[in-house]
Amino acid sequence: MNDNVMKALRACPLFAGMREMEIELTLDNVPHQCVSLPPHEVYALAGMPCRHVDIVVSGKLICRMAALSGKQVEVSRLRSGNLVAPAFFFSKDRCLPVSVETEGAVELFRMKPETLKALMDTDETLRMNFIRILSNIDVFLTKKMKILSLFTVREKVAYLLLERAGEQGSDEIHLERSRQEIADSFGIQKFSLLRVLSGLEKEGTIEIHGKNIRILNRRRLSL
Repeated sequence: MNDNVMKALRACPLFAGMREMEIELTLDNVPHQCVSLPPHEVYALAGMPCRHVDIVVSGKLICRMAALSGKQVEVSRLRSGNLVAPAFFFSKDRCLPVSVETEGAVELFRMKPETLKALMDTDETLRMNFIRILSNIDVFLTKKMKILSLFTVREKVAYLLLERAGEQGSDEIHLERSRQEIADSFGIQKFSLLRVLSGLEKEGTIEIHGKNIRILNRRRLSL
């Protein structure tokens, strides 16, 4: 098992609390494969069944939900160590509610759901880790639903900035995504996002330099 794969597996919550040697021993005689996908490849369309247990080794997968009108909302981005759609591995209806596409080249560590079940049947750590993953998904979706349905555009922008500041440990924030991608993730128009950012800058709450944003007044941003 190469270093990149092991690094991704160690970052995967399915193997939380397990040392490298334990992961290797667990997967040593388990059928699996590494799958490479090119940039902008459709991993799955909404409505397709979840057939594999995939862990992202490198690259990014973007998950989007679309309305009949064609409007899209970015649900999540999956990076190295993330499981792809774990809530659907063993569900009665395995049809994915989102479409998933690669952003750049992506490498996946893949095994069958039946293989994962066999591992969990004999390994309590894996079993509890998987239960915890499902619980965290419920928390994430509840929070996402609240943000999308109850927050104003200003509250959504404030939430994003404060969350990124917490992740990066600084009031100097670097946004990886474009303004359009950020707007899509909140289900709002790009114009609405730009208007709020401009308003926050004019009132002295933030300072904008392209994708770099500095929070000048956290209290006002939280109002």
